[in-house]
Amino acid sequence: MTTILQINSAARSQGAQSTLLADEVSAKLQQAHPGAKLVVRNLLADNIPHLDDATLGAFFTPADQRSPEQNAINAKSEALIAELQAADVVVIAAPMYNFGISSQLKAYFDWIARAGITFKYGASGPEGLVKGKKVIVVSARGGKYSGTPNDSQTPYLKSFLGFLGMTDVSFIFAEGLNMGPDAAGAALATARDSIAAL
Repeated sequence: MTTILQINSAARSQGAQSTLLADEVSAKLQQAHPGAKLVVRNLLADNIPHLDDATLGAFFTPADQRSPEQNAINAKSEALIAELQAADVVVIAAPMYNFGISSQLKAYFDWIARAGITFKYGASGPEGLVKGKKVIVVSARGGKYSGTPNDSQTPYLKSFLGFLGMTDVSFIFAEGLNMGPDAAGAALATARDSIAAL
């Protein structure tokens, strides 16, 4: 059975275009894979902490030396990783904020990037350990940035996901959403054309 993991990372709980379009992507995937299991991870509701002394201390303390608090931090990280590893397809709703990703998505990435668990270093360099996944990134943007120097979001996501072993990554863009009603309508139509072609 196909498992779809949808990761919503918008800072708004209602009306975020990236979330709405990601919902449509997941629905399309469920049509293509009858019986598929959909798991939705809402990063705004999860409120995953940013890295700090306590979190880094927990991650880098050997398992047999951890405090109960450190065990709880590691258990949360490992649950997020297990959820990711169990997915066949990952749909990431990634709105562009100030040329990058949301702080919610960055925090999630920091909690799943674990040496020896999701990546490792060997004699030939790093190797990602999260393999065999198809990733679809839905990026909603107020302006038009794809293919320009101001699009630092796309290469970052490709680099990070590839570092963890996820190299089959495609993007669906909804660009120009804040450039007036006509531009917004065209942006959504273009995104939905891409979704229909999945």
